[in-house]
Amino acid sequence: MLAENNAARAGRKWPPKTIKGDTMIPVLQQDNVLKALSGGAAEDTFLGNVVEIAIVTRDHRKTMDGLGKLGIGPWRVYSFNPGNTENQTYRGERVDFELTVCFAQSGNMVWELMEPASGPTIFADFLEVHGEGIHHVAYDCNNIPFEERLAEFERRGYKKMQSGSWLGRNHFAFFGTEDDTTTCFETYAFPDDWEYPEPDSWYPEAPKPAI
Repeated sequence: MLAENNAARAGRKWPPKTIKGDTMIPVLQQDNVLKALSGGAAEDTFLGNVVEIAIVTRDHRKTMDGLGKLGIGPWRVYSFNPGNTENQTYRGERVDFELTVCFAQSGNMVWELMEPASGPTIFADFLEVHGEGIHHVAYDCNNIPFEERLAEFERRGYKKMQSGSWLGRNHFAFFGTEDDTTTCFETYAFPDDWEYPEPDSWYPEAPKPAI
């Protein structure tokens, strides 16, 4: 609807069309693209659906400002630390770490920003080696039990590189998939009755209540 409104304001018709000979042909929309590609989709459905794309940054406010220019936001800003995140691990060892973590909804997907604050993390490692940028993609693994996800990643040859349980209920794990795929894969799980807690702060501001 937003794209349709923007097109109307610009004096363009919606949906967009292209000309082939004397015939106006609608440009493929995303649903049609997905349908067209589904014929060659892999039968291995372990990963399930993409639910999140995450960026590692040295300055989460600067990155939120930039993404805000593209219409992504508002942002919930949280601290993940030993006081609220249990079972913290790094490369197979129990550790304490702290991160600033920001979330923004975009359609059916979440954008996440991660800024390392202290302790050993794969996010600090990424900044040191690569600098800022997209770090990982998260999948829901078709909502199979979390322990089964961990076991299946392990069976496929990918060790758990970082993990924790935010508020003891949101379990997350990152895997060493970079050598094979060039990026890190994550999976996380929420209980059925999960509700996001009020963030430490909103950026740039909290959304107005629905009327």
